Amino acid sequence: MISLGKYSAMFGTAIRGVMMHKLRSMLTVLGLVFGVASVIVMLAVAEGASKQAQAQIQALGVNNVILRSTKPTESGDDMNNRSWEQNFGLTYKDLRRIQETMPTVVSVTPLREFPQEARYGAEKLEIRLVAVHPSYFEANRISIVRGRSIEPSDLDERANVCVIGEEVARKIFRNRSPLGKSIQVANEHFFRIVGVQGYKTPSAGVGSSLSAQDLNLDIVIPLSTDRSRIGDVIERREQGSFSRQRLEISQITVEVKDRYHVKSAGAALEGLLAKYHPKKDYAITVPLDLLEQAQATQRIFNFVLGATAGISLLVGGIGIMNIMLATVSERTREIGIRRALGAKQSDIIFQFLIETASLSLFGTGVGVMVGLAAPSLVAYLSGMETVVTLWSIAVAAAVSLSVGIVFGIYPARQAARLDPIEALRRG
Repeated sequence: MISLGKYSAMFGTAIRGVMMHKLRSMLTVLGLVFGVASVIVMLAVAEGASKQAQAQIQALGVNNVILRSTKPTESGDDMNNRSWEQNFGLTYKDLRRIQETMPTVVSVTPLREFPQEARYGAEKLEIRLVAVHPSYFEANRISIVRGRSIEPSDLDERANVCVIGEEVARKIFRNRSPLGKSIQVANEHFFRIVGVQGYKTPSAGVGSSLSAQDLNLDIVIPLSTDRSRIGDVIERREQGSFSRQRLEISQITVEVKDRYHVKSAGAALEGLLAKYHPKKDYAITVPLDLLEQAQATQRIFNFVLGATAGISLLVGGIGIMNIMLATVSERTREIGIRRALGAKQSDIIFQFLIETASLSLFGTGVGVMVGLAAPSLVAYLSGMETVVTLWSIAVAAAVSLSVGIVFGIYPARQAARLDPIEALRRG
């Protein structure tokens, strides 16, 4: 009980010492406040950016391998011609080879796409015409909010039907229902609207072969309809030049049985396509590889940002040590009196450590509150997604408290080592 009362009195004395100079104490802990807040905010911004990137990659499917047609480099003769036909990319023969020779493949989804202009009455809009198999919607996690999707019967019958993106429905049809209406594409083809896709966040370019996409501006038709009505050749006229492109399939999404076979399937597909495409007019993207790269990059990014923000914690600790050394000089007489009355060195150290710990704890608490509030403000002002994680708060708080206490040990030891007589004389 005596010991408990003794330390309780020392604790009270230490707190009163801190409260005697409120403004100085507040200025002392500002370094820790900003340090803790900056660690939390910077890691929240990094985590938000990483979450967005990883979500886009996961939307491609971690069990998928994506094959894309790429235009080969133009030769000098091609560039000098004003009228010529390019023949490149994935073919229906490639599609059959994949289906017949890949035992780990669950599904194969072909796709053909190209930009066009859509019209309905006086309304017109630049869209992306996408020809697909019915499995396209499930493979790309696309929901249908009105009507229905493309069905196998549409493919068999080469039906003139389509599913439009949410943005197409909003901009062309305004508040009217588009279901059952016919939309004109490329000034010559009409497709009856049977469904509307749900909104999907536009994606940035992911991987070496995938460009930025906005699925909300898509008009999706059966692949068989595309082949019978539009054909494999796309003609373009621009500024007096005329070009023809023969492209059978723009993309093939290959779904593998499980993620453990994805990388081996990607290597097998590379070997298969290389035999029949000497011009290398294709590219292979493995979302699982991209996801692992993004996660590794995030770990490095978190370390760099945390270390950068941690410098301000170090500065805050130096500020606490500086103020505590000044406090020791100011309270030399008090220390001398306490030592003369029988206080041990450990008692003096404990008292000053209590003061340092109080400052550190207060600064850490305020810093955590600021750090929790600031990410929401950053997200509101910049439009960036921020994600505050528990581990970032725990790390920032633990480092802040440790820095504050460690930097308070030296001033406490200096105070305890003062000679009582010398301290009374100097005081």
